[in-house]
Amino acid sequence: MNVFLPVIDIEYVDPYPWTVLPPRSGDTGPFDEWDDIHAWCREEAEDLWADRELDPGAQGIDFVAGTLGRCAEALSPPGSDHWLFLHRNHPTDMPLPVFAAIGPVSGPREETLRALTLADDPDAVEPPVVKSFTSQRLGEGLTVFRYLPQEGSRHLLACVRYAWQVAEHGADVVIWTATEDVARIMHAAKDLENLARSLDIYAP
Repeated sequence: MNVFLPVIDIEYVDPYPWTVLPPRSGDTGPFDEWDDIHAWCREEAEDLWADRELDPGAQGIDFVAGTLGRCAEALSPPGSDHWLFLHRNHPTDMPLPVFAAIGPVSGPREETLRALTLADDPDAVEPPVVKSFTSQRLGEGLTVFRYLPQEGSRHLLACVRYAWQVAEHGADVVIWTATEDVARIMHAAKDLENLARSLDIYAP
């Protein structure tokens, strides 16, 4: 049985706009500190206020810790094998969740990148915007922006995906996020692009 060893390396990720929640299964997780996820979230909340040199007031730490805990429980439950990056500028901002995952090469490069980024999504309300995207560490990949309808809602989902096939490691990598708050995703676009350029692969 072949074992897939490469994992996502976050060494070069700028921690300021991101709270990083590691996988909760596989070779990169679970971390020991996740035995008590709520204690971990509280420590992260304290660090967020301290790093920005802001006064949390009486309820600020509890509020942010609760938000992070709910995100962890909903988006990274035990057994998850993806990374979760929560973007926010102010500690009390509602985080924009961004996911990243890695796996063994699943097919020919161009076909795989279009599949991973949903570049040909038939449900998109208009043709997706498809662009080549080069990362210093992962090489040339693909990025796609598209709008999707939501059942029972008049609001569209704005969706962004990045994908690479890294032949050196025999790995496919994908990053994705979606929100109906279009202004939010536009505001975070530069940080999201920087995240995409910062991810690397570590092969133990």
